[in-house]
Amino acid sequence: MTINRQTIPKRVRGFLRDWSLPRQAAGEDATYRAPRSTMSEALAPRLAEADKVGTSICPYCAVGCAQLVYVKEGRAIHVEGDPRSPINQGTLCPKGAATMGLLNMPDRLTKVLYRAPYATEWEEKPLDWAMDRIARRVKRTRDETFVEQMPDGETVNHTLGIASLGGATLDNEENYLIKKVFNGGLGIVYLENQARV
Repeated sequence: MTINRQTIPKRVRGFLRDWSLPRQAAGEDATYRAPRSTMSEALAPRLAEADKVGTSICPYCAVGCAQLVYVKEGRAIHVEGDPRSPINQGTLCPKGAATMGLLNMPDRLTKVLYRAPYATEWEEKPLDWAMDRIARRVKRTRDETFVEQMPDGETVNHTLGIASLGGATLDNEENYLIKKVFNGGLGIVYLENQARV
């Protein structure tokens, strides 16, 4: 009796073709394909599609876990822990593992938005414009509010016109530099961090 293969449903044909037991019963050596199926052979890892792989640091806390970012056509397709890092050794916490959502979120701000005093609308400005403006305003404020000596003659060399509020994503090295530059270099007294607030 011959079986017309067209009358066997497609799902059953796939089962007979891919499962090792029917192949062994038919006399075929199933060991070479035991863990594979026709469908799994057609699959390719998503990471193989990446144009390039870059390194990054997780933005969520001060630990500084290293990440590998896989990019295809200018868009991140996968983020994972970097196994070369002595800090996280290839692992990521749930927040770090969710970095893809941050990178590809459609509402993520990628341009500088500026609202002039008394204006009701935001304007897009170039990053260089914003950095220059911040630097000029910091210098002007420091020059206008800098105090070298108190009335009693005590040397203070500080300004009370500027404050710095850091975030929990700053690591120890960044906080060290902020302390040195803002406090030691600019004389800013009010240094605080969101992690302590």
